[in-house]
Amino acid sequence: MRRFLFSDSAVPSPAPRGLTRRQGLRLGLVAGLLAGAADPFAQWPRLGAAQALPLRTLQFPRDHGSHPDFQTEWWYVTGQLETAPGQPAYGFQVTFFRSRIASTQTLDSAFAAKQLLFAHVAVTDVAAGRLHHDQRMARAGQGLAEAGEHDMDVFIGPWRLASEAAGRHHARIEGEAIGLDLVFEDSQPLLLQGDQGLSRKGPLPEQASYYYSRPQLRVQGSLRLGNAAAVKVAGTAWLDHEWSQALLARDAEGWDWMGMNLHDGSALTVFQLRRADGTALWTGGSWRPAGGAARIFAPGELVWQPGRIWTSARSGARYPVEWTVATPAGRFGVQALVDDQELDASASTGGIYWEGLSRLTRNGQAAGAGYLEMTGYHSPLRVR
Repeated sequence: MRRFLFSDSAVPSPAPRGLTRRQGLRLGLVAGLLAGAADPFAQWPRLGAAQALPLRTLQFPRDHGSHPDFQTEWWYVTGQLETAPGQPAYGFQVTFFRSRIASTQTLDSAFAAKQLLFAHVAVTDVAAGRLHHDQRMARAGQGLAEAGEHDMDVFIGPWRLASEAAGRHHARIEGEAIGLDLVFEDSQPLLLQGDQGLSRKGPLPEQASYYYSRPQLRVQGSLRLGNAAAVKVAGTAWLDHEWSQALLARDAEGWDWMGMNLHDGSALTVFQLRRADGTALWTGGSWRPAGGAARIFAPGELVWQPGRIWTSARSGARYPVEWTVATPAGRFGVQALVDDQELDASASTGGIYWEGLSRLTRNGQAAGAGYLEMTGYHSPLRVR
């Protein structure tokens, strides 16, 4: 599911609103400035009535690449890294977002901001109980930032996520706060979410996205935090790729999502969109047992029950850092490995959200690990 391309705060109509992640007022101002508009709000994407996406057969490797005619898109990889076998030391997130600015598409200028790219990088140091975070943004073009259309290859300057060969992928992040050089290898087939990759995100047919996952990725590489020496790491990761035209339902105040790699090779995806009172507006996800076929969860088949609450001293947001999720595949518990994994993306996509490494239990026993994402807790998502 992901993640918010536009701000959690209320924004002037006709501001768009994304799925991580990601964000309105700031995006409008940035788009206007980059496009050279006297009035930055003149550059808001003017969306007509959203139309239902057709069911189609996804074509690879083409659909690993960018879909520039769609409004929003993201490539999102998270995982658990170890410095010694059986000792989780770090969690990491590398996410690239692309946003199409509809009102600039006819501008005859190489400098027009027709596509904006954003990147978020975060590393959780489990032992220190600390989250490190960095972010970048740029307009696509001029060789400084691009999202390739033929296969996964998206970059902003020295930050890059790309496929190198069939089943092999590479993330390279070089910055003052964080350095990552990670190679991912497929260990399982692609997981098509929803109906053959068409994933509903609300009660209306147009509230949908194309969405697939790569669970159980094998990871090797190096990690550096600040001025410390890089350390060798290995672990397991999860990659999501999603693109859409649609807006979320008006009464969706936020969402919760998790992608979990189980120790036995199974993969669990669950998400819910929440109303203002905390009840579920829409739920979905999938369960794929090791070596088996995916079981897609129908709306209403999941029940999310929040547990322990952590309050951010910085934002005041209150996040459930423990959950119980009842699914047709069983009852699962999720607990954050570090409470404070709140990210402030004000310098890029504009929102505050929680996303972090968490452990998964099943029937009270350790079952796996992965990432939990929670949005709309600092301020509700709004569409006016």
